[in-house]
Amino acid sequence: MNGGGIRRWGWGSGRAEQLRADAQTAKDSAAAAFYELDTAQRELRISIETISAVDSSPAGRKAAADFAELGRRIDSVSHDYITAVDSHDLDRDDLDGAAASRARAELDRARGELDRARGELERAKGDLDRFAQSLGPLLSSAENQLARLAPAVERARQSLLGASNALDAVRAEGLRADDLAARLAALSPELTKLNEGAGTHGVQETVQRADQVVREAEAIRAQAGGLPQQAADIDKRIASLRTRTEALQNRAGQVEPVLSELRRRFSAACWQDLQQVPQQAERSAQQAGEKLREARTAREEQRWPDATALLSTVRALLNTTDEAVKAAGDRLQRLNEVSFDHSGEVERTRFAIRDAQRLAMAGRATPDPRHAQPLDNAVERVDRAIASLTGRHPDYWHLLTELDAVKETVQQVVDQIRQERASGN
Repeated sequence: MNGGGIRRWGWGSGRAEQLRADAQTAKDSAAAAFYELDTAQRELRISIETISAVDSSPAGRKAAADFAELGRRIDSVSHDYITAVDSHDLDRDDLDGAAASRARAELDRARGELDRARGELERAKGDLDRFAQSLGPLLSSAENQLARLAPAVERARQSLLGASNALDAVRAEGLRADDLAARLAALSPELTKLNEGAGTHGVQETVQRADQVVREAEAIRAQAGGLPQQAADIDKRIASLRTRTEALQNRAGQVEPVLSELRRRFSAACWQDLQQVPQQAERSAQQAGEKLREARTAREEQRWPDATALLSTVRALLNTTDEAVKAAGDRLQRLNEVSFDHSGEVERTRFAIRDAQRLAMAGRATPDPRHAQPLDNAVERVDRAIASLTGRHPDYWHLLTELDAVKETVQQVVDQIRQERASGN
């Protein structure tokens, strides 16, 4: 008895404190084991993520699956540890020996589980290290790709910003650039995936996507930057082709007088193939004018591809018409010259034949039949063409076309001889 109450000093008071200390030691040991396990798991996860990012082989998938299974085991053990720690407050004043003993037992079990899990993890890490060493260049490539990841994504973002600014600049000049804006808008889902990161889409795919976005965005920016010059070039082409169309329409009207003179002075064989030139020239000139108006409309509506295509059509029509109109004038000029004196044209053709014959005989006692035969035939064709100039209106056009054909044949023989000698045959 002491004062008004009795204080019981049990035989186990000192033992209870010892059990508390033992339980605290078990708790500290379990905490250290938990920390070591968590650290080892984090290190192993980095290796696994690196391998998974670049290796989809069965071995790589097995390593990831084994780690996932081990992770579930570690989560279970960690849960038991945390539960054991949370279940016992070793610092409370009324902790009795039985509670301390139970805490120690549970914490010892948790530490044992943690130690076993850590052992499993260390064995798994050893297997993974050996697996990683076997990958060699693949892991090196993975590290390089990981190093490229952030810069690649940043370049993609900057390229998209540059393309957007370029579009804003051309719009400020009154150019809509709707097709480029649509292409830029189509890149929005790609930017979303880039922002989701490699954890969702993988390192390789993210780097490749970033590179693709850079290429497309840079192309959009370049095309946007070139739009003002493209518009100016189209305006210039429209003005130039309009002037050329008007000039050709005037020239097309001069074909008929040329044909009239051809009909009056030369045989039908000299001009029959030109009979449709006036109508064709007039029709082509009209078509060119229509397409030019369509091109101007496309330019005003800023349909640049359509405007470019229409202007190409206009140019093709004008070229065809120009050639036909020019052919009629050239025909009259050549016929005038050969009808006055055909000897000059004949002599030039014969000179070409003789020059080819000298080349064929160079360094030889007799010519190669492959060269001699076509040259002999050329001589005969010239003679026959001259002999055909009979009647009141000789067919001078036949003479000219034959002489042109002979000169073409002679040139082919010359080219053949030179090629054979260059190759040592």
